Amino acid sequence: MKITVIGTGYVGLVTGACLAEMGNHVVCLDQDATRIAALQAGYIPIYEPGLAEIVTRNANGGRLAFTTDVVHAVAHGTIQMIAVGTPSGEDGSADLQHVLAAARSVAQHMTQYTLIVTKSTVPVGTADKVRKAVDATLAARSLHIPYALAANPEFLKEGSAVQDFMRPDRVIVGTDDTQAADCLRALYAPFMRNRDRLIAMDIRSAEFTKYAANAMLATRISFMNELALLAETLGVDIEQVRTGIGTDPRIGTHFLYAGTGYGGSCFPKDVNALLRTAEEAGHPLRVLKEVQTVNELQKGVLVDKVVQRFGTDLGGKRFAVWGLAFKPGTDDMREAPSLTIIDRLLRMGAEVCAYDPVAMERARQALGARPGLSYATSAPEALEGATAVIIVTEWKEFRSPDFAQIARTLHEPIVFDGRNLFDPGDMHALGLEYHSIGRATPTLP
Repeated sequence: MKITVIGTGYVGLVTGACLAEMGNHVVCLDQDATRIAALQAGYIPIYEPGLAEIVTRNANGGRLAFTTDVVHAVAHGTIQMIAVGTPSGEDGSADLQHVLAAARSVAQHMTQYTLIVTKSTVPVGTADKVRKAVDATLAARSLHIPYALAANPEFLKEGSAVQDFMRPDRVIVGTDDTQAADCLRALYAPFMRNRDRLIAMDIRSAEFTKYAANAMLATRISFMNELALLAETLGVDIEQVRTGIGTDPRIGTHFLYAGTGYGGSCFPKDVNALLRTAEEAGHPLRVLKEVQTVNELQKGVLVDKVVQRFGTDLGGKRFAVWGLAFKPGTDDMREAPSLTIIDRLLRMGAEVCAYDPVAMERARQALGARPGLSYATSAPEALEGATAVIIVTEWKEFRSPDFAQIARTLHEPIVFDGRNLFDPGDMHALGLEYHSIGRATPTLP
């Protein structure tokens, strides 16, 4: 099939590359000329395991191309997938200007039947707005060209997005057009040879499904974080509790880890947008509002532990911060808990030396140049001259560190672990003072 993907951000680039991997001919369109030039030169602007290889292979094979030429891009694809950003507006609602602009561009240049697919995360009712934009543009051209609309939300996890796309657990297709549904079923059939995982529904339900999924996952995270703080107060080990409840098939094991709160490009934005949609509809989501509140508070829990240990004046203290990206497997710094943690430490007079395996460049952009903030090129280097180490992101290289080196290098052998990577008893036996989330802290002799 010939497909055009509008937008070469995280979703657009992964979508275009993976569709090309299955033999489709894909053109990725973006108005950012610098970004397109970089992609044409083989530079991948985001970190995602496996993505660079797929992009390179399919670009070299002639199945994947990048352009800023709208006319060429619209002429290329019978399927036009809109995968542009929908950032939060000032009121928390999803900003649809880029989605509607993309729809107008398609309508302005299409000359034959076209299936317009919304891949971006959009609130319920967006398809109606897209249809109005397309109809108005075609009317201005005095043309009647047949087209269909569909919603096809993505369910990609950063750090495993390629695998998620190539082996989907479900594909949601929302449309009231039989031809459009059949077309998308044929498009995704190669990804589901063992079992059909495509779920067809009406377009408004498809739009809502994406928000509902992310809201549910965010709720699990915040609920576990609240339980973790209570567990700590009661002398309960939240890790043992997690194991106990996770084996219940009605609950499952995913998204039950206590930590420093969620971040990234999806959960914060989508929770905001769904809350705004609910308010506009006159049905406020009280539970979800508290989920958001709990998450913001959770980002400061590690700093609260630092304050409990050292006091509010952190002048003269230096902290090594391991992990800056909002999760492992990505360089995404959007809404990362590390930003809140580092900002609070610096405001209280501390020095911070930060390290992340892949997110250093984006971290520098997000944090900027600030007095007291420096960056290391390795985890051990970040420890040099530090009073204590704070683990924020659970990268694999942090899971089995040289504990003797940590104890030897730090001015005080103290570990603040925001991801519960280690056993408190083992850390105590190693002579390390260990502060984690939702578990009792053994007292050193």
